Amino acid sequence: MSKTYYKPEDLKKFSKITELQEEMGTKFFDWYGSVFKPGALTAREKALIALAVSHAVQCPYCIDAYTDSCMKKGADEEQMMEAVHVAAAIKGGAVLVHGVQMMNEMEDKLM
Repeated sequence: MSKTYYKPEDLKKFSKITELQEEMGTKFFDWYGSVFKPGALTAREKALIALAVSHAVQCPYCIDAYTDSCMKKGADEEQMMEAVHVAAAIKGGAVLVHGVQMMNEMEDKLM
């Protein structure tokens, strides 16, 4: 089965979202571009953060784009995988910390 929901070539079509809503699409791309300019964080640091977040939100387009971006900005394999592990730890912790909500609910029901 060669059909998938995510086609790598679709990433190149991302800029076309402005065709259906030019004002909002343009505002998004202007803001997006500003976010990734060097500031308190370097462009490489921002790319590593974006790579980690891409994995946490499980966006294959973003994973491809920010893998490429990280490599072009000088991040090495170890740094990139470490960023992915940070994302995994945060996502796993977020699941587990919600266990407190379950424990609170159980305690309320048992009292």
